[in-house]
Amino acid sequence: MPHSFPPLRVGYVPEHFSTPLHLLADTILSSLPQPPSVVVQLVPFPSGTGHMITSLDSRTIDVAVGLTEGFIAGLCKPTPPHYRLIGSYVSSPLRWAVSTGSSRKSELVDPETGKLKLKAKKLGVSRIGSGSYVMGYVLADREGWLEDGKEPFEFVVLNDFKGLRDGVNNGVADAFMWEYFTSKKYYETKEITHISDLPTPWPSWHIVAHTSLLPGSTSPHMDPRLPLFLTHLNGAIAHFNTHPDEAVKFISSSTEMHYSEEDARSWLETVQFVKDTREVKMEVVKECVEVLQKAGVVKKGEGLPVEEMVVKVED
Repeated sequence: MPHSFPPLRVGYVPEHFSTPLHLLADTILSSLPQPPSVVVQLVPFPSGTGHMITSLDSRTIDVAVGLTEGFIAGLCKPTPPHYRLIGSYVSSPLRWAVSTGSSRKSELVDPETGKLKLKAKKLGVSRIGSGSYVMGYVLADREGWLEDGKEPFEFVVLNDFKGLRDGVNNGVADAFMWEYFTSKKYYETKEITHISDLPTPWPSWHIVAHTSLLPGSTSPHMDPRLPLFLTHLNGAIAHFNTHPDEAVKFISSSTEMHYSEEDARSWLETVQFVKDTREVKMEVVKECVEVLQKAGVVKKGEGLPVEEMVVKVED
């Protein structure tokens, strides 16, 4: 590949799941015997998948690694976004934790049954369309709170994890949903309170690329950086899997992540990365669409057909 190709701008969420991406950008590519044919520029998005989707639409990033439900919900909109699924990243579910303020559990959890009392309450989300927003509907479906013509919550946009934590303590929101191990530190300091869990019913992380990099109206060819990126990411995941102590050290010492060594090791026991990032299972996409439709996140007949949501990356 000519070295005139610009860096591939890859959006990611700066949490423990991003460790193989850092291995790729900081270690794998730099250790190649020849100069790498693809340069990866990692672009952090602390506010999550929803922000990456808007950045893909504005073409400020080329690729994003984010939550399955956020990406697929976007592809089900009446006007589809400017990205398609090109790969998978994490095959295990994501453990979403439901949190409230430091002294608010008694307001929102029935003391006798343990059932949540969040119907029609204010649910904090990072952005409309984000994973924290989409999973709110899945939670409402599980709890039986969905009613035709009514939103299950009053959604309150609070931008990022800190905004969500502050929101449930100052009364702007009643609860929010975020990944469990990222929230755990703040349970231990009693800044927020854990009131429930909701694991995703699908593999938790996928990879998307801007449509301009894919075969289509602008070019009949795939951008050659994409297959190289996914191939090298496979190598980074393999390194991650065979060097758990190195992964724990990176996570617990990272300045953009805030996990103890104990939490990093506990998380490692729950997570499974894919073996081949190029594989996107159509049955997973279909199941996710069906669950999101049932939960009222998206409407049947809108957005792309399932088979058009995925573009296979080939050399």
